[in-house]
Amino acid sequence: MSNTQALQSKEQTLFRHVVQNYESKQYKKGLKAAEQILRKNPNHGDTQAMKALILSSQGKSEEAFELCKVALKNAMKSQVCWHVYGLLYRGQRNYEEALKAYRFALRLDPESAQIQRDLAMLQVQMRDYDGYVQSRRTMLQARPQNRQNWTALAIALQMSGDLAGAEDVLQKYEESMRQTPSRGDMEHAEAVLYKNTIIAERGEMERALEHVDSVAKMALDKTAVMEMRAQYLLALGRKEEAVEAYTKLLRRNAEHREYYEGLEKAMGLDRSKTEDHQKLGEMYHSWGMQSDRVDAPRRLPLDFKNGDAFRQHADKYLRRMLKKGVPSTFANLKQLYSDPEKKETIRELVEGYISEQPHTNGGAERSEPNGSADGSHPTTSKPHDSATTWELSLNYFLAQHYDYHLSRDLAKARKYIDRAIELKPSETDYTYHMTRARVLKHAGNVAEASKAMNEAREMDLKDRYINTKSAKYQLRNNQHDDAVATMGLFTRKEAVGGPLGDLLDMQCVWFITEDGEAYLRQGNLGLALKRFKAVFDVFGTWEDDQFDFHSFSLRKGMVRAYVDMLRWEDRLREHPFFTRAALLAVRVYCLLFDQPLLAKEGGVNGEGAEGAAERKKAAKKAKREAEKAEAERKAAAAKKASPAKKDEDGEVKKEDADPLGVELLKAAGENPLEEAMKWVGPLLEMSPRNVEGQVAGFEVYIRRKKYLPALKCLLAVSSIDPEHPKCHEQGCRLRLALEKLDEPLPEKARQVIDSEFLQKSASKGSVEESNDEYLAKHQESALHVQSVVRVRHALHPHGSGDVKEKSAKDLQQTLDTDSTTLVQAEEGLRVLSEVVGADEKAKETYAAKARERWPEATVFQLR
Repeated sequence: MSNTQALQSKEQTLFRHVVQNYESKQYKKGLKAAEQILRKNPNHGDTQAMKALILSSQGKSEEAFELCKVALKNAMKSQVCWHVYGLLYRGQRNYEEALKAYRFALRLDPESAQIQRDLAMLQVQMRDYDGYVQSRRTMLQARPQNRQNWTALAIALQMSGDLAGAEDVLQKYEESMRQTPSRGDMEHAEAVLYKNTIIAERGEMERALEHVDSVAKMALDKTAVMEMRAQYLLALGRKEEAVEAYTKLLRRNAEHREYYEGLEKAMGLDRSKTEDHQKLGEMYHSWGMQSDRVDAPRRLPLDFKNGDAFRQHADKYLRRMLKKGVPSTFANLKQLYSDPEKKETIRELVEGYISEQPHTNGGAERSEPNGSADGSHPTTSKPHDSATTWELSLNYFLAQHYDYHLSRDLAKARKYIDRAIELKPSETDYTYHMTRARVLKHAGNVAEASKAMNEAREMDLKDRYINTKSAKYQLRNNQHDDAVATMGLFTRKEAVGGPLGDLLDMQCVWFITEDGEAYLRQGNLGLALKRFKAVFDVFGTWEDDQFDFHSFSLRKGMVRAYVDMLRWEDRLREHPFFTRAALLAVRVYCLLFDQPLLAKEGGVNGEGAEGAAERKKAAKKAKREAEKAEAERKAAAAKKASPAKKDEDGEVKKEDADPLGVELLKAAGENPLEEAMKWVGPLLEMSPRNVEGQVAGFEVYIRRKKYLPALKCLLAVSSIDPEHPKCHEQGCRLRLALEKLDEPLPEKARQVIDSEFLQKSASKGSVEESNDEYLAKHQESALHVQSVVRVRHALHPHGSGDVKEKSAKDLQQTLDTDSTTLVQAEEGLRVLSEVVGADEKAKETYAAKARERWPEATVFQLR
């Protein structure tokens, strides 16, 4: 039992104020009231616990834990103290300890609804659905009149896999209702649709259809009802009714592609069957004729038509879109470029329009008395304006066509985009200038691309989109300060830490990732690692944010959205930005393991500087900046003349104690591979089909001498892409590692490695013979040659001049291969730096040859 009863009346009132102040985030008042109680009752455990909770909310975690432990000593049998102890652990994401504390608090006070609710929230957060079901049953028995408790139990049963039990709970509540809910009852409307989704998940489509028909009138989400009904009819094979259902949906939204896919299936049409193409074309034509504004039924036939039928339809579609000057025409069609024949047809058509006389408007002016040939209304623009729009659209489309990676010819792309800019010398429309910057970027001229994108930004200073694009290009050019200043135009002026602090607070993941990658390119490992850790923390925050929605979603009755959120959170770390940051962070940690001195040299990596002299210069500069930052931090701590910055609630804003990431880098350097595993674990679990993720996993495991997991990653890459160059490279490195074991492997591990790997690779001869054979087979592929060079470097880590010369020559020859891309050539320069070290002559020879092919690429402009 809590010892709050031992307080006198005045102190009991003060204690209630402490709790209220904490709940309303009035921490300063809460601390003042707590101190007032403790002056008279210095050993009052509950007050000490509440004070600890407030201190924790102010960021003073260590002090809060110490005080809470004192509180527990003074009131070991207080449920308040144990509850607070659990909350403190929850704040530290130590959910196991928090769970223990909650359960102990609940034993002391089984009737506490608050403790039970916090326990339930923690269980669902941890995905302990069996425990969550038990907690929700207890809460339902305590308050059966509350509908939220019934719905929450149904969710718990559904997530634990008991769909029948979930439906039964919802059914029992409906039977116990004494009066019919009103038509505007959102909670009931959502609950009945949620029940329908459970029936559908059980695979009982007939019953799900009957149920959705019976509740259609009381449901407020009419679109969801129509979609469910259409899906059930299609699943049951009742195609005529399904056609009618999808037709009604398309009348509501004729741009929704999934509705067209459903309609196709309902009509029994298959895109893969040529004999169905005519009927499909007639279906889409009928929908296209219903409105001149709708695009989907005109665009979708291009996905399945081929040959002359494709050419005719593409001609009609292109003329319509280019006549109107729709800027997104290419973006809408580039998906078709995966088919070389369609890509070539589109190019021929658009280049053919160029030769047509402008006054004919490319045939776009041809109209019939009741409309144009494609069903659209005749144009009302002036002939001169239409001709200009037509020519502008053609040049813009072809600029994007030749800039696209599947049809890249940057010389032509620049010619067409320059012509488009001549035709549209607008001072506010940045669209064409932005594309020009993109062409420059793909040419490798990141400096000019950044400048061009910034010029585009200055054409419309109020547009957030072009502002962020400009900042992104500045980061690609390693202009950190300029990028922060550009983003600062749209951040809060009063934000602590300036624009960068606001971007971190607003969880602007793309900027943080790009910034970290830019620092990594420059070799500044400290700041790179700091940015990647910030991305890691953002995803942790998104995971913790679920706590707010476990109760909020039930309170608002948005049950279906809540279940979707839980399932989305389960796959959170397969997000592309997490994957990207993880791969970069693992690269840093592996570098710290391979070169431990980097953590002591200010985190300046040699691969980011030009030669040994530049590396030393950069290291000295980083050291000076670190010393300066440390001196400023100590001076600020000692001065105390100016009060700490606080927010509106009086909470002290945290100052960055390690602005350059020096301390973070030192800590990472102590055990880099353990830190890397924090990234590798989620990467392999959430994205097992990601080749780069498996490659990163191998790099960490082989350095940890965990050969079985390393082999698992290698086999995963082989199963996904057997021809991937990393299969050969990492396979050879694994063989070398197994040949030089410090101690024998455990018997079971040796048997698995022998049967799954060594026996198969032994037939290829020695590692060196296998490497030479691989080179002969793949000498036309830059990536494969780079893997061969890395293996050769692993075989001869302190290789002679002949070995280095041979590797340099092999890498240089890849520049003569037409299939070698700029990105691959850049990677080749990095591989060359790893192999030849400080041999500037070899690097300059490679760079000079690369400049002949990519004269504008800044990466090859070595000093």
